[in-house]
Order: sequence, then structure tokens, then C-alpha cells
Amino acid sequence: MAGLERITQPTLDVLEVLVRAFDCNEQIHGWAIMKATKRAGPTVYKVLDRLEDARWITGEWEELGPDEPGPRRRFYRLTGEGASAARTLLSQRRPAALEPRPALGFAPIGRLVALLPGGGR
Repeated sequence: MAGLERITQPTLDVLEVLVRAFDCNEQIHGWAIMKATKRAGPTVYKVLDRLEDARWITGEWEELGPDEPGPRRRFYRLTGEGASAARTLLSQRRPAALEPRPALGFAPIGRLVALLPGGGR
């Protein structure tokens, strides 16, 4: 893929999370990506650095007011080109990653009904 020399499993994991965030029109910070991918910080941040160098993502620092405690977070978002390239890559390497997912992790109603006694009959 243009701009990326190596495509690793952690890269695919991070891209999967970034595509979901992009589809929801959201930015996502590094810690949330680590949690979603179940990958260690150094692994995730190396991937994010490579994606940013390739211009697949942009990152911006959170603005904190003087009364807001804690360190600033860096939020990431796929660029238009990055989203297109990520979708192409995921469709080739992980087609299931692009299948629609229920919002908030809820199972589709058909699956819930099947869990009821008697299969919802």
C-alpha cells in the first residue's frame, strides 16, 4: 500500500479501530486504541507514527484548560486518502472487519431472540 512498507497484524488491528471511529465521525486517542486492540502502548504508537508519516492519519493534541488536571491526549483520525486505503487493505486482508457492527456492542435483535427460552417462539 502506498506509504506503508510493512503491513503487520498490529497495523491491521489499529486500522480496524480507526475505520470504525471514522465511520462514526469521531477522533480516537491512543489509550482507547490500545484498549480496543488489546495491544501494548509501544506497539500501538509505532503503528500510529507510521500511519501519520504515511499521511493516512492526522493527530492533534487535546486542548486543556488551566483547571483541567491530567496530561493532554493526542486524538487521531483517518484522512480521506487513509480511510480509502485502510478499507482497501482491510477488504483484502480482513474482510470481516468491514462488516457492519451493532452500535454500542449490542447484538442484533435476531441473535437476542434466539437466546430466549424456546428460541423466541
